[in-house]
Amino acid sequence: MKCVTLFCDGSSLGNPGFGGWCAILSYEKHEKVIRGGMEYATNNQMELMALIMGLEALREPCEVLVVCDSKYVLDGIGKWIPNWIEKKFKDVKNPDLWQRYLNASQPHKIKTQWIKGHNGHPQNTMCDAIAKEEALKFKANL
Repeated sequence: MKCVTLFCDGSSLGNPGFGGWCAILSYEKHEKVIRGGMEYATNNQMELMALIMGLEALREPCEVLVVCDSKYVLDGIGKWIPNWIEKKFKDVKNPDLWQRYLNASQPHKIKTQWIKGHNGHPQNTMCDAIAKEEALKFKANL
């Protein structure tokens, strides 16, 4: 299996408000940037979308190190999701996105690493800036 690092971040202007997300897939010396947004979303939804879209962009099963500043995403992956599955996502926020994450993550071996946001990490800084750019596109279209 290829070892891929997935850097991801999301942004919401207003929370909820205009949303943007960015994922950077890093493999050996190659990086691929994926970006997008929604007209109305929460920060947590955009954080999850960045993760999901990054995983969905992979064309084969990989070992994926998810590097993220979102405790919500990382705790969801590492702590909460087994219980959510057991209770069929009852009373869970963003159940559609979490179920989409489960589908996207299924072929991969996922590991996680938390990094502090706004702390000078190059890919996190880039993801943050791109996510905000994506959110601002919706504001500019008003």
